[in-house]
Amino acid sequence: MRTHIDRTDEAIRLEEEKGAHNYHPLPVVLSRAEGVHMWDPEGRRYYDFLSAYSAVNQGHGHPRLVHALQEQASRLSLTSRAFHNDVFGAYAEYVTDYFGFDKVLPMNSGAEAVETAIKICRRWAYDVKGIAKDAAKIIVCTDNFHGRTTTIVSFSTDPDSYQGFGPYPSGFVQIPYNDLDALAQALEDPDVAGFLVEPIQGEAGVVTPDEDFISRAAELCKAKDVLLIADEIQTGIGRTGSLLAVCGSCSCEGHCERQLSYTKPDLLILGKALSGGMYPVSAVLADDAVMKVIKPGQHGSTFGGNPLASRVAIEALEVIREEKLTQNARELGKRFRQGIEKLMRETDLIRSVRGKGLLNAVLINDSAESSTAWDICMALKENGLLAKPTHGNIIRFAPPLVLTAAQMDECLDIIRTTFLNFRKS
Repeated sequence: MRTHIDRTDEAIRLEEEKGAHNYHPLPVVLSRAEGVHMWDPEGRRYYDFLSAYSAVNQGHGHPRLVHALQEQASRLSLTSRAFHNDVFGAYAEYVTDYFGFDKVLPMNSGAEAVETAIKICRRWAYDVKGIAKDAAKIIVCTDNFHGRTTTIVSFSTDPDSYQGFGPYPSGFVQIPYNDLDALAQALEDPDVAGFLVEPIQGEAGVVTPDEDFISRAAELCKAKDVLLIADEIQTGIGRTGSLLAVCGSCSCEGHCERQLSYTKPDLLILGKALSGGMYPVSAVLADDAVMKVIKPGQHGSTFGGNPLASRVAIEALEVIREEKLTQNARELGKRFRQGIEKLMRETDLIRSVRGKGLLNAVLINDSAESSTAWDICMALKENGLLAKPTHGNIIRFAPPLVLTAAQMDECLDIIRTTFLNFRKS
């Protein structure tokens, strides 16, 4: 029995033959990683500019996270929530203080956390707001990406996500992203209980709204007694140059709830970098007035809140704070965008660059149906940098937050060389 494949071609062949075809990965096989680098079985080194969709903000194999994982795994990994364990309480205290909420409900994947937030919002609608049974509605935005469960894809506008998986549950109202007028109109419906929104739409191509969109949306929701639900699974935990993307231009490093510029959502959804990519960990945070609507037996997860996840999550958040990775993301993000803007003066392949912190997208000057963005990513791979297209003509660039200024400059050189030497097929 073999547990690893030592050749790129063989690993790809076996995955294609034996694995479900639910992804279309770049033809690269990765066998180990450290910090901002990854290696294939043949020993070729690459810069990681995807970070497992922002799950490894702390870098690959961070020694503190590895130690925490190993130490806790040797003591106790899982009890289920049928019993108490000696780590979850410490994690619950730590994470609620870190983000400024009363309670945390622990889950595993990001999609689970979104589903959890939907359930909490609906229960609050009936028990607190007084909406009639089964009549609660949640507002969502077009071009959203909140996960892959049946409920979540029911309010997607991406045909690849939703077509062929019905029938779907009702109770969701779509409005255009970054449209406060549309939000205000939708909020006139007294049966609306929540507004579920990404502060920056990552999968849609790092679409950044107006600077005051979230803060003004929060005001509109509050005026209509509607819960603001912030999906920060991809944008949170330092990625955008602030602890949370809802912090806007806030430059604080943790405990952002104490800053005037912080827009505190009623429900905060976290995942991905909450464990630094070491282990599936997600969470929904809320204050007592919202979270206490959930009673024993009404929601749960065998693995949610397990001691291994709890211990790793504490360490992952400590690394973000102590190593000042949020500040680093803010500064290197500016450096990246300046570098791409300079490159735009040398090539007509780039239409624009957008983003915040180290969550950025380059819009390729071609149609969404073309293969140009994919072909550029293939060329980048050959030159030692891994990135991935989204929505056809957009390339997302999101390296681990431990990247140094010197490494960023080296990567910008790789990107520049690749673009200037690129020829459309």
